[in-house]
Amino acid sequence: MPNPVIIFAFVIASMYGLGFHVVLGGNARRMVLFVVTSWVGFLLGQYIGGFLEINLLRIGVIHLLPASIAAVALLIFAHILTAEPTTPVSRR
Repeated sequence: MPNPVIIFAFVIASMYGLGFHVVLGGNARRMVLFVVTSWVGFLLGQYIGGFLEINLLRIGVIHLLPASIAAVALLIFAHILTAEPTTPVSRR
């Protein structure tokens, strides 16, 4: 049986990824990318928060502040990498 803390962390990270997808839009592939990226960022931030002992906004064993910052940072990075290039419009 999965640990409730892990399920809670996945739910929070999934909400970040899905919320990011709702705001920026895109197809189903980008939605999956955003959710997985959010999971990875949240996990990375959790480990960083534990390593640096950052206890701001801590819920049980979840370091919410560093995990959220890392998840959002990776989401922004993924959006920048996957954004479609805009073609310049000539105004002659």
